[in-house]
Amino acid sequence: MEIDILDFIEQCRHLAKQALGKHAGEPASGGFARWVHVVLHCFRVEETHSYRETPNRLQYMAEVRDALGLARDDLPDHTTIYKSFDRLKMWVWRALLRVSAQQHPQSGHAALDSTFFDRRRASSYFRQRAGRTIQTLKVTTLTDVESLAVLDVHIAARWKHDTKTGPQVVRRNADDLQSVAADNGFQDWHTEYEIAAYDVEYLVHYRGSSANAAANNALNRANGYSQRWMAET
Repeated sequence: MEIDILDFIEQCRHLAKQALGKHAGEPASGGFARWVHVVLHCFRVEETHSYRETPNRLQYMAEVRDALGLARDDLPDHTTIYKSFDRLKMWVWRALLRVSAQQHPQSGHAALDSTFFDRRRASSYFRQRAGRTIQTLKVTTLTDVESLAVLDVHIAARWKHDTKTGPQVVRRNADDLQSVAADNGFQDWHTEYEIAAYDVEYLVHYRGSSANAAANNALNRANGYSQRWMAET
């Protein structure tokens, strides 16, 4: 077993306990502690294992089992791991993302961007059985422009306009921000006013070619922002 996998597990364990706080030791699916399930999912995604493969791999990884406090004859079943992923609330992953981002230096300057993720790869039978008819999710991210650490993620099945989700993401992180850059999808005067109220500079690209838009966009470029900046891709 490569040592970097064990280092990864130990770091995930530390971050999961930090993110979950007093809830870390609470039993989740199958009676295992909530932090154990979070680390198992991190391990599963990092190693690109299926739910069924994950406990099978753990049988041959004594160091990883020791780090998780799991005995070889008492590993969670693959169905238990699947159910725990489905049941973990969004606040768990958002807290884990927050403490993970804090491991990187944060400049206080961030960029907003939205993109779409297609869920149509899931079979129609599975989606009907799960009661999920949504085929595309809209995801808004807040990214530090220097470290490129993702600071926050907003996921929605019902697509609100960027001018609605942008302030919501900024509001959750306003205490740590000095400026936010965004393209013209996030631009309207309500959004600018709301973000300015948090004492955060809003470098938003204006639509059109009016004198006001040209002056604003030129000033933003002078401050180091361009519409298709690296953190927005």
